[in-house]
Amino acid sequence: MGPLAVTAAAPAAIARAVLLGRAAIASTAAAAGLLLVEDWWRILAVVAVVAAGTVAEVSVLTRWPAVTRHPWPALATDLGVAVAVLLLSRGGMAFFCYVAGAAALGGALLGMRALPLWAAQAALGFAAAGAVLRANDPPPDVAAFIVAFPMVSVLAGIGAAAATTALQRHLDLAVDVIGAAQRSAAASERARLARELHDSVAKTLRGVSFAALALPQSLRRHPALAEQLAGTVSRGAEAAAREARQLLEGLRIDQLDLGFAETVRATAYDWSDRWRIPVRVDAAPVEPGVEVRYELVRILAEALHNVARHAGARHVDVTVRSGPGRLELRVRDDGRGFTPRDLADLQADGHLGIVGMAERARAVGGSLRVSSVPGGGTELVVVTPVGAAEAPV
Repeated sequence: MGPLAVTAAAPAAIARAVLLGRAAIASTAAAAGLLLVEDWWRILAVVAVVAAGTVAEVSVLTRWPAVTRHPWPALATDLGVAVAVLLLSRGGMAFFCYVAGAAALGGALLGMRALPLWAAQAALGFAAAGAVLRANDPPPDVAAFIVAFPMVSVLAGIGAAAATTALQRHLDLAVDVIGAAQRSAAASERARLARELHDSVAKTLRGVSFAALALPQSLRRHPALAEQLAGTVSRGAEAAAREARQLLEGLRIDQLDLGFAETVRATAYDWSDRWRIPVRVDAAPVEPGVEVRYELVRILAEALHNVARHAGARHVDVTVRSGPGRLELRVRDDGRGFTPRDLADLQADGHLGIVGMAERARAVGGSLRVSSVPGGGTELVVVTPVGAAEAPV
């Protein structure tokens, strides 16, 4: 929603509510007159005029809300309908209800700038009240009510103006909050991408660069070393391409238009379809922050990849749970298992999958635990601390 649309939203919403409420009240007041007057056709004409005017004005506000920025033609037309209601009802209650609604409509569309309009409407109301009093000579208490009613119109206008101002402030605040959240999410996403590139592609390319710098001199003095450096450059370029591809695949894995639970299910079921290994997913409806959910989805994808490559599993369970102060992702398989070792030993032996998952968990303030028994399967548990996940939806 653009700035102009936000500016027009509050007046248009209040104006539509005023129009519909006025139509209901004025029509009810006019219909009550059927019990008091003989020329019932006037009553039906009043109801028809009120209904037709309301339908036209609501349609215009719904289709072209920007008309609220130039409302004087619409208000002049509405005042003309009020005069028609006055003539048809001969100053009946339907007219006074309609004028009160017209004043509220002016307050919604103009705010306190509607003061001249309220003065004109009050003058019209006092003129109608005087005509009614002269024609009917009601009791004093009824006469006082009729005389005071035009001022109710002014109060209705002031109330509508205040309501529109309050609603506009609320909308402006909501837009500011949404904008700040979007900027924060964009900044977080940029920081995460920068970290991913630095930790993977950038480091690999830096090693390729060092090898390439040493290559010309090695060609002249140490041909054998030059051949090794050329191989290093080639393998490094392939590794950089692979890491860039994995990064892009990771971005596609986390579908932000889906909820976190739906993304977990989609990731697990896609893997199951590819590898023909049954998987059961039990995911609670929680919504972590953007960075946390990205890392958890990447950890899930890497854990499932490891199961397919190494576990020989026949079945996998994926569970997402939230509890007091934490969010937990659990992946368990019934494969061949292994003898657990610490991360330093795994990294030294080149088994970087679990090491990378642990680093991803630490990056969002969490931890990773791997439990396995040879022949008894493997269980991987990732826990993020309180504050990393939002409340269940």
